[in-house]
Amino acid sequence: MVTRVEISCINKSDRFNPHERILNVGGVTAGGTPWKLSQTDAIHYIVKDTYLFYVNQGGNKVNVVIATSQYGYKYLKTTADGEQPDNLLSLPECP
Repeated sequence: MVTRVEISCINKSDRFNPHERILNVGGVTAGGTPWKLSQTDAIHYIVKDTYLFYVNQGGNKVNVVIATSQYGYKYLKTTADGEQPDNLLSLPECP
């Protein structure tokens, strides 16, 4: 069974390409424990149907999906985003 997990923070690189800006995603478990995964690991867990990630946007749960850049690189974005992953990029930095 897939576990639904909220992403509430990210770590970004200094790159200008929006598809390569997210290094890590993270959040807090129901028990209050902080967690953090690399973007690569998060993509792996989505592909394996282990986790279904989402972000909370104004009280709405917006799913995080895998997208592929024009250069063939996989990255995370929300279903509400267009080409650039703005919902994720607007989250605060993870500790």
